[in-house]
Amino acid sequence: MAATLQFDLVSPERKLASVSATEVQIPGTDGDLTAMAGHAATITTLRPGVLKAIGADGTKSFVVTGGFAEITAAGVSVLAERAVPVEEANAAVFETLLADVKATAAGLDKDAGDKLVGDLMAAKAAIGA
Repeated sequence: MAATLQFDLVSPERKLASVSATEVQIPGTDGDLTAMAGHAATITTLRPGVLKAIGADGTKSFVVTGGFAEITAAGVSVLAERAVPVEEANAAVFETLLADVKATAAGLDKDAGDKLVGDLMAAKAAIGA
């Protein structure tokens, strides 16, 4: 059996997950990464994308708009600006997320803002919403 780590995901609205996982796939600002048990301690910022926790009971996927992830040898804690379980991510939810991302993008230079919006649209396409 593969070693596990604790995965916790919270947003300002609610706690979305607290599960044991064999790996956590994170959409990092500087590139996607996968955290597993024994990972070196790291803190990274999140870009809009799909966050996945893979465990013995299956995969739990969430659309995130940004935030931070703290990775240790024993676990991953994610503090998301906005996070929605993929099962709840319908067209109306994406419109709300897109409005939030566009508001954030308005305060950035054009290239950085366009990247944020593009990353969210790629997440939408990835889950088929």
